[in-house]
Amino acid sequence: MSGSQPAPAPSPTAHPGRGRGRVVAALMLGMALTAIDGTIVSTAVPQIVGDLGGFAVFSWLFSGYLLAVTVTLPVYGKLSDTFGRKPVLIAGIILFLAGSVLCAAAWNMAALIAFRVVQGLGGGALQGTVQTIAADLYPLKERPRIQARLSTVWATSAVAGPVVGGLLATYADWRWIFLINLPIGAVALRLVVRHLHEPSRARRTAGTSRLRIDWAGALAVFATGALLLTALVQGGVAWPWLSAPSLGLLGASAVLAALTVVIERRAADPIIPGWVWRRRTIASVNLALGAMGLLMVAPTVFLPTYAQSVLGLGPIAAGFVLSVMTLSWPVSAALSNRVYNRIGFRRTAIIGMGGALLILLSFPLLPYPGEPWQPALIMLLLGAALGLFQLPLIVGVQSTVGWSERGTTTASVLFCRQVGQSLGAALFGAVANGVLASRLADAPVPGLPGDLDAISHALDDPGALSAAGADHLRRAVDAAVDQVYLGAAAAAAVALLVLVFVAPRRFPILAEGAEEAGSAGSRVLNASGIDKGLDN
Repeated sequence: MSGSQPAPAPSPTAHPGRGRGRVVAALMLGMALTAIDGTIVSTAVPQIVGDLGGFAVFSWLFSGYLLAVTVTLPVYGKLSDTFGRKPVLIAGIILFLAGSVLCAAAWNMAALIAFRVVQGLGGGALQGTVQTIAADLYPLKERPRIQARLSTVWATSAVAGPVVGGLLATYADWRWIFLINLPIGAVALRLVVRHLHEPSRARRTAGTSRLRIDWAGALAVFATGALLLTALVQGGVAWPWLSAPSLGLLGASAVLAALTVVIERRAADPIIPGWVWRRRTIASVNLALGAMGLLMVAPTVFLPTYAQSVLGLGPIAAGFVLSVMTLSWPVSAALSNRVYNRIGFRRTAIIGMGGALLILLSFPLLPYPGEPWQPALIMLLLGAALGLFQLPLIVGVQSTVGWSERGTTTASVLFCRQVGQSLGAALFGAVANGVLASRLADAPVPGLPGDLDAISHALDDPGALSAAGADHLRRAVDAAVDQVYLGAAAAAAVALLVLVFVAPRRFPILAEGAEEAGSAGSRVLNASGIDKGLDN
């Protein structure tokens, strides 16, 4: 730093030596709770349905959890900026563990879905607060280290989740997939309580004598998000898109969104402050990561079906084709700082998303039926490209705000990514079903199934279809997934346009002292020679 700048203030959560290492361990364990959740539960669905019933509504085991996580992210982000990260993280771990115990004790599917929502309420606090503390712990130059470790947690969970879930469901009882969270969460909770220390000065911006909680805004955000995500998740699945339930939910969410804007404008300390969208850097990162969330639906939702229905792989092999993406992602993220230290956050993200666009466009060029290594190679390259895209944007946007705004900023980024995933699931589901319907209209044999799930089940039973019928179904699935990947490429193009035309050429990085002070008025650009290129 130059001599005219203040000496860097210590981070509110920065602990030297073993203390910080133990906090990092707690963050990784907390992240593991949410990262492994989806994959470990999905493997036990047959046993859960066989025990509790409720096959018609079991998808809400995932939808209910997703809704709770997504709609609470902005609320927890604001609360962590108001009261500090530690109490929010502790509350999140306790809620998640309480939900896990309740899920293990569920007596029917309705109770299990309700308790999954409780888990999701804790999961929202874990996801946003862990990412925020990760930025608090390390100065700008060192943040890729902790982000790479968190990415490794996701990669490990993607591989270990199905294995652990399958073993527990097969050789023990499905209730153990929830009880296994208890020792992990207990260790994380103990480490947080003992080793995460936040000075009282960090819990509130200086000069504020009274805490004001925007409960009306929090309720409005929660209600709006719940209605909108329910419409997106269930539309085209539980009811047609143009039916009364879909139109009613979408209309009600639009009215509530307008009401939320009015409430937040009048609030003294809003849950979603206007500066989140008025600052070009934060708004552009929100939009770009929202587009990334949308495109991620193609590999995570449709690739396993493609691998099983078109390539004829079993569930484990199909899962491996997808999991290779989670192997290259953390490696690319860990190395991304060597790129953005030289050319800047924005340019690095542009290179990553440009590569992702080309990779997504290559998927429809795969031969039919093809070999398993071909989509696996595409996923390996896609993970590397997205690691180069996502991490620089998250590190960059967190470095443009002070401590008192970092929780809200991080939560807004994660919220937009989650909403993008929900929108992508709805949009690409409609695309896939539309392509299937057109391809099956001229089927060589009558009576073929007409939706993706039914086709997958039919292809699992070789004796149920003629050779011509099975080949026609496989080609229909291949065409549907090709169109989904083209849609994902369009989302990648949107992210690129946002970075090129909306994102500022220079990220307004705060100097370390100003960053930890957290004052919105002290927006001092980091002028040190070593960091000069970071805001390009």
